[in-house]
Amino acid sequence: MQLSPQAELTWIRNMHNSSAETPHTAGSCNVTLPTQPPSSEFSLGVLVLLAFLMVLLALVTILGNILVILAFIMDRNLRHRSNYFFLNLAISDFAVGAFCMPLYIPYSLTGKWHLGRGLCKLWLVMDYLLCTASVFNIVLISYDRFLSVTKAVSYRAQQGITSNPVIKMVATWVFAFLLYCPAILFWEHVAGHSVVAPDQCYAEFFDNWYFLLCASTLEFFVPLLSVTYFNVHIFHSIQRRQRHGSTQDCEPPRSSSLSWRFCFLPRPEASSQSEAEDSVSSLRRSWRPAVTANCPSPTQTSPTALKKDFSVSFRSRTGSKLQQDKKIAKSLAIIVCVFAVCWAPYTLLMIIRGACQGKCIHSSLYETTFWLLWINSSLNPFLYPLCHVKFRMAFMNILCPKKFATLRLGSF
Repeated sequence: MQLSPQAELTWIRNMHNSSAETPHTAGSCNVTLPTQPPSSEFSLGVLVLLAFLMVLLALVTILGNILVILAFIMDRNLRHRSNYFFLNLAISDFAVGAFCMPLYIPYSLTGKWHLGRGLCKLWLVMDYLLCTASVFNIVLISYDRFLSVTKAVSYRAQQGITSNPVIKMVATWVFAFLLYCPAILFWEHVAGHSVVAPDQCYAEFFDNWYFLLCASTLEFFVPLLSVTYFNVHIFHSIQRRQRHGSTQDCEPPRSSSLSWRFCFLPRPEASSQSEAEDSVSSLRRSWRPAVTANCPSPTQTSPTALKKDFSVSFRSRTGSKLQQDKKIAKSLAIIVCVFAVCWAPYTLLMIIRGACQGKCIHSSLYETTFWLLWINSSLNPFLYPLCHVKFRMAFMNILCPKKFATLRLGSF
């Protein structure tokens, strides 16, 4: 049956409209063409705002951690055991802001990776390595604070030993590399093929639920439980010492024993073993004139008077140590909360996404938790060093040298 020209034109239009309303197909299978990147759903103004916020976060991360590194370099008083761990944390967080964030911003806004496969591999290795090293450094700092409170005598005895913290710092980077980096580099070679599109950049194990669960346990759950344990143990130690009215690491002197000297050694903020020796020698010198030079009355030189003077000094130093440990406990409580808030959403969504092959988690929600993960690197310079007076003074010396000089002159 032959159609008229007008009927034929009408039939062609109807076929065209019906084909526009149905999904594009290839062969006999319904294969939906790839949708546009999620970022294309935003308007130009929203994209500009997001780009501004991402760049601002990268700058804050870079500048904050540079300040910590400069403080460590310029102030010799900061170069002792516990502060090396702060330096290690600042280096990893600085690299996150200087390398990982700038390369990811165009990819996050456009939804496509334009920098090549080789740079993608390098970015993945650096991102997983630095973020994991940052977590392990948090655990290391918490463990160091734990030792300074619960085992203060043995902790202060090792202040002059620099090899111990250096070994721990190197071990942190080695463990962080072994957790993810071999899988990033060799996963596709072992599997025999790659599942990542040419214009995308993510790890080959991105949808492997078993690997993600094991890696997340070592990267997040174990560190979180460890830091929580250290914090709770410190609080219990402080409460126990408050009930007994004494510190755990110091005891009153007995007869002529010299073991009490360890109670007067500098606290964890001391910069070297020589300062500890100077404090002990100065304490002895301050006692000798009271016994030999002045001698205004016999009672001042009696053992009872000396014992009374020492008791007052002991109680004052005990209270000072207890107050300092309370500050450490509060700072560790903040560490646990911020670390959990920044890492828990990303870790849980990553495991869920791997279990459902990425079909049950919206990409924008996952993207938000990914940036929340990086926010932890920008907060660390304010959470850790700023909890210590010597770091604050070093920051003031760098940022406001005139004000620092005025305060220093006023203290003398």
